[in-house]
Amino acid sequence: MLGLNCIIIDDRYRLLLTVFTACELGVFDVLLAAERPMSAEEISQAVGASLDGTQRLLAACGGLQLLNVHQDGEQVFYSNTNQARVYLTSSSPRSLYHCTQYSSKTIYRCWNYLTDAVREGRNQYEKAFGVSSKDLFQAIYSSDEEMVRFMQMMNYIWNICGKAVVTAFDLSPFKDICDLGGKYFSVKLFPCEPCVCVCVCVCVCVLSS
Repeated sequence: MLGLNCIIIDDRYRLLLTVFTACELGVFDVLLAAERPMSAEEISQAVGASLDGTQRLLAACGGLQLLNVHQDGEQVFYSNTNQARVYLTSSSPRSLYHCTQYSSKTIYRCWNYLTDAVREGRNQYEKAFGVSSKDLFQAIYSSDEEMVRFMQMMNYIWNICGKAVVTAFDLSPFKDICDLGGKYFSVKLFPCEPCVCVCVCVCVCVLSS
């Protein structure tokens, strides 16, 4: 049973990397923009990848039911499934695209040093990114690109679960709500509360050169 569980864990890791790669290359965005099924040749040219690698990636995404596979004689064409269109295209209001990119570029990079983290009892931002492990936010704000990636991830997570969080509590006694650090507490979450004033305070970080 343990051996089977290890195989399942290994498979899930590779499945995640497949999704991360397809998002990073822009496969789902290319298919969304095309508004029609595309061949592997067309997709490989659009994302700037090898034909062989693209074919393998598309086959894997088809197996994960993220892409529809259309057979026309000997030709194979691909299109986004509804799930991919909603959650994996970067322009969708409910997109998890930025979550996949933050996980791929940041979180999973740190997990590569899990053994060192256990031995040392601290996070591994220094080994992963070359910044001090003492200050988590120094690592998050280590560059404009990293800061934007983090903020986008937080915003898109809120788009998915924000309404459920807000409606889980009785906020009627509160007339003013202040969101520190971003736009997560969107006014869109209060269509039935016209008397609630939502103030969004964006934290601006000055990065040293």
